[in-house]
Amino acid sequence: MTDKRVALVTGAGSGIGRAAAIAFAASGYHAIAADRDAQGGDETVNSIRDRAGTSSFIVCDVSNEESIRSLFAQIAAECGRLDAAFNNAGIEGLQANTADCTSDNFDQVIAVNLRGVWLCMREEIRQMLKQEHGGAIVNCSSVAGLIGLPAIPAYTASKHGVIGLTRTAALEYAKQGIRVNAVCPGAVETPMLQRFMGTSSEGRTAMVASEPIGRIGRPDEIADAVLWLCERATFVTGQAIAVDGGWTAA
Repeated sequence: MTDKRVALVTGAGSGIGRAAAIAFAASGYHAIAADRDAQGGDETVNSIRDRAGTSSFIVCDVSNEESIRSLFAQIAAECGRLDAAFNNAGIEGLQANTADCTSDNFDQVIAVNLRGVWLCMREEIRQMLKQEHGGAIVNCSSVAGLIGLPAIPAYTASKHGVIGLTRTAALEYAKQGIRVNAVCPGAVETPMLQRFMGTSSEGRTAMVASEPIGRIGRPDEIADAVLWLCERATFVTGQAIAVDGGWTAA
């Protein structure tokens, strides 16, 4: 058990998830880093400990219901509380237009990005309902949850679905002290974006050109928004906050 506030971050082995886990720890939370990539998760925990924060890593595949049950059983046994959660784990899937998207690709993306968020939310809410102080949940959607993006239909559908789950849960549990919001990142410097852009300089140039702010975002900039929603935005719930350099303002 711990007297510290506890924050869970899924997909914490790299990118936005790693930045969020580091930010939570820097703000005084015990950061639980969950990821199916054990090496990446260990690197995140070591980075937090190097900064004098406290953290632990738990292997979890959010597309697997038993894996999620095990994750939350460990959180309950080791921490006895959950104050904040960032459901960030996600995959981009294969690029293809809607008529060319395979069933396997669609099902895999939905299993991780949408069903995985719901499975985590279900356990997070159950834990937070046991606590007098409730808690805060942030789900990672995307600009693809706010607008349509060609060639990634499964990803776009999954991220729209995350916003629907966010709004519904926010209404259901507002009176019990549980706030639920979503962040919608634009182009952010992560391994996922690298895969999406490809290795050509043209891909990066096109991505930068899509951002009115004139650059690609940093993972810590998304982490700052997540922390604000969990710590400071006490009158904010049910919202999908674009953190996108102005992408969706046009």
